[in-house]
Amino acid sequence: MLSGKKILLGITGSIAAYKSLQILRDLKSMGADVQVVLTPTAHRFVPPLTLQVFSGRPVFTDLFDPHEEVLHLTLAEKADLILIAPATAHFIAKMAVGLADDLLGNLLLAASAPILIAPAMDVGMWDHPAVKENVSLLQKRGAQIIEPEVGPLASGKEGKGRLADEKIILERVISLLASERPLTGEVVLVTAGPTQEPIDPVRFISNRSSGKMGYALARVSREWGARVILVSGPTLLPAPPGVERIIVRTAEEMKKAVEARYSEATVVLMAAAVSDYQPVAVSPQKMKKSGEALSIRLRETEDILAGLRLRKEKRIIVGFAAETDALVENARKKLFRKGLDLIVANDVTQEGAGFDVETNIAQLIDSKGRITPLPKMSKEALARYILEEVVRLKTDVS
Repeated sequence: MLSGKKILLGITGSIAAYKSLQILRDLKSMGADVQVVLTPTAHRFVPPLTLQVFSGRPVFTDLFDPHEEVLHLTLAEKADLILIAPATAHFIAKMAVGLADDLLGNLLLAASAPILIAPAMDVGMWDHPAVKENVSLLQKRGAQIIEPEVGPLASGKEGKGRLADEKIILERVISLLASERPLTGEVVLVTAGPTQEPIDPVRFISNRSSGKMGYALARVSREWGARVILVSGPTLLPAPPGVERIIVRTAEEMKKAVEARYSEATVVLMAAAVSDYQPVAVSPQKMKKSGEALSIRLRETEDILAGLRLRKEKRIIVGFAAETDALVENARKKLFRKGLDLIVANDVTQEGAGFDVETNIAQLIDSKGRITPLPKMSKEALARYILEEVVRLKTDVS
């Protein structure tokens, strides 16, 4: 699948660097031509000679090594993809500010190839605001991040910071470089995040959705070759690279945005947590405390999916069911009531499956009654499972 593809594998000074050996072997087994570049501290964790034997190419470290070519320019020009795995907090900071004090830093500034970054660090470092800002900045510039996993760390702690599984990293590389992208030619419409229904100028009714699931679906859909339209409620997440994002606030605004772009879509992924209720009346002034009980009358918001069902045609429509009881039963009812092809059901009372977390535990239920239970995994990984089902459903329709 990667035959003829030239991948530059950058390795930084992390204890997780030993895993780069397996990543290198996996890439080679898929037919890739891999050039390894080490930062000056990386060779303390993984021997250059071993990497040279596995890659079949010289391993470069020093910007000033004698060479007949301008090394940082030629390496950057030849790469179809640059993969930094593992990437330390220090190196991510250098990338964010454009420091070029070593070979890898220099060639990144000269590169036009896609950049894929797999961070690895202790949980406290990954959660640090500086690291978060640096990662967000790199994403805004177009770099793609393979988020670290939750698990045991070198410090003895348990938390998020462990280098993503080698298989996940390989899948991301394949999705970016494989000659056939399974959603090429498709237009994917994704909804994400919460909606906010105003009570007065400063208060609103909403929910705990962060938008992470919908944004993961948009990101992977784009990687797989689709044109992606993302209709997003309020969220702090950056727009995925190459995705057209439309920001809305209320359920009514989301409905109008979806209906306006629906005719373009061949696949619709309704991952937003749309408010079920809205105040009957919105106070034009901030409501003051009166010392008495306050009642707010609510009415149901319009069902976006119900309206789309009448114009479904050959589109694949995927819905989501966040439940607290009778998971499969409630999800099946929603699937058939709204005419969906697939529903992603999760019990939000389970640890690691609720709102505003990095993971999910879901069951995929299709219109033929097939149920695929999935274990706890990152939302990025779940997005890939969902889109694999979409591809299968598209094949069945055609």
